[in-house]
Amino acid sequence: MAIAYHQSPQPQAILTLGGWTDREEVAAEISRLYPSLKVWVSSGTPPQLVRPIFQAAGVLDSRLYIDYRAVDTVTNFTTLIPDFKKHGIQHLFLITSDFHMPRAKAIATLILGSQGIAFTPISVSSDQFKQESIVPSIRDLGQSLL
Repeated sequence: MAIAYHQSPQPQAILTLGGWTDREEVAAEISRLYPSLKVWVSSGTPPQLVRPIFQAAGVLDSRLYIDYRAVDTVTNFTTLIPDFKKHGIQHLFLITSDFHMPRAKAIATLILGSQGIAFTPISVSSDQFKQESIVPSIRDLGQSLL
């Protein structure tokens, strides 16, 4: 990941781990601020809710990739690696909820890092949960290693 950060110090794309519209709303706002970046939304919120969020922020459909292959946090990353490599992405913004970010960062470090892709985390404040248990993190890190 250090090499990826050095080769690409600025994010080249946006990845939001879908689930709640607040994540997509933050991703849409970041997309508006960085109009050259492509945006991936991995699973979660249905497309009939996601597209209007990005359209309201002025994000063209040609920049938006909505992907529903992921069934969990690990596959949020593993299913998109080929897409990122195809587009030459070495650094991305990673957007998810604050309670989910510690687990997402741990998994991203293993999965994205093993592929030479760096990430800059952006946490979305959420009052849904206070803190995630350590159990999902341990389970997902084990799955990531496999």
